[in-house]
Amino acid sequence: MKRFALALALAALAGTAAAADKAYQVTGPVLDVTPDTIVVQKGSEKWAIARTADTKTSAEPKKGDKVTVMYKMTATSIEVKKK
Repeated sequence: MKRFALALALAALAGTAAAADKAYQVTGPVLDVTPDTIVVQKGSEKWAIARTADTKTSAEPKKGDKVTVMYKMTATSIEVKKK
């Protein structure tokens, strides 16, 4: 029984880690670019995505360039409001 519970716990942890590593992408023209952000047009939406010194680029993007941005989403904080 303990092995089964341990296996379930490890599977849950592995699933959580896999979800945190899930990558997403957005493709479109660059509307704006700074050292900290890149803004990409996707249809009628503007996507502002954070950049860091660790962000890899094949070349420095410029306004008007068509780009594909790979990104990950991770919660930085969660505030629960009591009913």
